[in-house]
Parts: sequence; structure tokens; C-alpha cells
Amino acid sequence: MAKTKPQHKSPSSKRKKQKSQKRQQDPAELYAQALSLLQTGQPAEALSIAQKLLKVVTPTPTFTLASLPALSLLGEISIEVGDAEQSRTYFTEAAKLDPEGQIKEDEGGGAEKFLWLAQLCEEGGKQSVKWFEKGASVLRQDVAELEDAATDETAQMILEEKKRRLANVLCGVTEVYMTDLSWEDDAEARCEALVTEALLVSPDNPEVLQTLASVRISQTRLEDARSALQRSLALWKDLPPEDTKVPDFPTRISLCRLLIEAGLHDDAMDVLERLVLEDDQSVEAWYLGGWCQFLVAEAQKENTNATSNGTVHEEQLAAEDVMKSSQKWLLNSLKLFEQLEYEDERLGDHAKELLATLNNNLGPPVEDDGADDDEWEDEEVDEDDEMEASR
Repeated sequence: MAKTKPQHKSPSSKRKKQKSQKRQQDPAELYAQALSLLQTGQPAEALSIAQKLLKVVTPTPTFTLASLPALSLLGEISIEVGDAEQSRTYFTEAAKLDPEGQIKEDEGGGAEKFLWLAQLCEEGGKQSVKWFEKGASVLRQDVAELEDAATDETAQMILEEKKRRLANVLCGVTEVYMTDLSWEDDAEARCEALVTEALLVSPDNPEVLQTLASVRISQTRLEDARSALQRSLALWKDLPPEDTKVPDFPTRISLCRLLIEAGLHDDAMDVLERLVLEDDQSVEAWYLGGWCQFLVAEAQKENTNATSNGTVHEEQLAAEDVMKSSQKWLLNSLKLFEQLEYEDERLGDHAKELLATLNNNLGPPVEDDGADDDEWEDEEVDEDDEMEASR
């Protein structure tokens, strides 16, 4: 029997395969692919590619500067997939490689990892402040360098974005001093200094003005708080939802809480009605709308009790209408609370408490069972039958 000829692949075939493998393993391509998947709402797929990237750029057990872009990207992707602990691990490793944030952002360095660690650190308080201050220090340096070099429109836009980020970081530190570190002797002074710097850096920033309002509310300076909130709202309220100057959803939710606390109920409802149009699955937006209207109705009832003229009946009807609307908003909130298994038990308990009070005054809410639609359909059927009979 003749020997079988070995099936040797041609040199050109081997070279093609090697080139293909090299192309598949190229770090720049892997990074771009993972980033694109993350930005298009596919974090699970992005995670797989980014993990592959980390292996390619880190052939040994020890991370190097070449690992930095992959670590930073994996930290962000892990947040998106809900793995805060793993994200913290990735960002911590990135911080070890770039402890002062001196490496360029496009090489995985910069302030971002410090800002994430400020939010992810389990200790909170002073540890959060430490990470925030690291990030702020890097951004201050970036701003100073850009101010010296910003000569064209593009550079100016980059500078304004850096200023906005720095101001938001300062607001983040302010919030820590108003919550976790509120017991510190210098907490109020620090808040004042931080919000003042933020205003100097980015005076037309809605989030900065909201933080200023929060500080003023804590100081019981309500008129100053209302002024800051109205300035914040005026910056974007007439803009379409897709405009980049409109604050993100969570920031506007926080704004509504402050507006309610400051007694600016009409402004709060304007924002909340817009929010539920954008996302009708927001438990917090429906809850805040119900609470806001509950407070308005309570104020109207108090005014009615203090009034003795002929408008009492009209005011009572107006208060009842607001109570009914509040009842619907709270009912929507609690339905979503159950459906989405929402975790904020305090919010749920307060919504139930408010709804119980309204039910005692108005009776149980009337469910929209679609009866009107059925009746309308029946009428259409009857009209069709009559037309058919007349033919």
C-alpha cells in the first residue's frame, strides 16, 4: 500500500492564519470593539471582549502600564453589569498603576478611576473624600493646562467639559460633608468653600446650583435656596429632552426633591410631568408627584379652613381634584414598586401612608377598567348594524 502524502499547509496559508490571529488579538481593535459594545448598551458582550483584551496586554500575572486601558474599561463595564465589587477591584488596580492620575486619559489614566472609587468605596465618608480630592486635583491640573492652550473652539469645548466635571466632583464632596461627615466640626465651612469653588469654575451648571440650594436649605436660608433652584431650572426647562444641556434623569429627580422641600410645588410638578413622559416606569418620579400634590392639597385645605367668604366651596373642590390626582400618582408608584421589586422600603412605606390618608378622605381609588372604551366600541357596533340594516 502506498504511503499517504502528508497534508502540509503551504507557507502562504500559514502566514494568512498568523495574520488573521494577530488581527483578532490586536489590543487597539479589541479595545475599540469593547468600548463600542459598551456605548451601544451591550455590556455583557463588552465584558467578554474586554477580558480578552486584558489577557492579551497582560501576559504575566503582574499588571503593567499596558494593562491600564483594559482595567479602566473593565471597571466601567462591571458597573454596567451590576458587579460593583469587581469594578472596585479593577479601578483599584488601575489606581496603583497611575497613583497621581498623570497618565493621559486616552491611555487609561486621568481622574475617572478615582471618581469611581469615591462612589464605590465601602467605607464612605473620609475615604470617599480622599478619592474625590484625588480626582479633583487631576481635573484642576487639566483645566489649568487647557486654559493656557485653549485657542480654538474645539479646545474651548473640551475645557468647558473639564470644568463641568470638576464642578460636579466638588459637588460630590459637598454631599459627603452634608451626609456621612455632617458631624465634623468644619463640615459647614467645607461645604461653603466647595460650593463656592464649584460656582467659580462652572457658574451655569444646573447641578452646582442644585448643590448650592441643598446647602442653603440645610442652613434654613429658604429664599436663597429657592433662588438657586429657579436659576438651575431656568437653564434648561425650555429645551427639548434630547438637548445635551438638559440634566440627566437622576439629577432632575434630585432637583424635584429639593423643589418640594423648598415649597416650589408648581415647578416640581412641571419637572415631574416631563419625567414621567420620558420614563413612565420610574417609581420615584410617580411617588414624588403624588407626594407633591398631597402637600399642595393639604395647603389648600388649610387655606379653605381659614377662609369665610363665598369661595370656600370652589376651593374645597379644587383641593379634592388635587387629592384625586395625588392618589393616582401614588397608586402608579406602588404598582411599579411591586412589579419592579423596588428596594427603597422607606419610599414604599411613605407612599402607602400617604395613599391610606387619601383613601380615608376620598374612598378607594377607582380603577380604570376601560369601560369607557368598551362603551364607545359598543356604540360603533350599533351604528354599523344600523347602517347595514338600512342598505
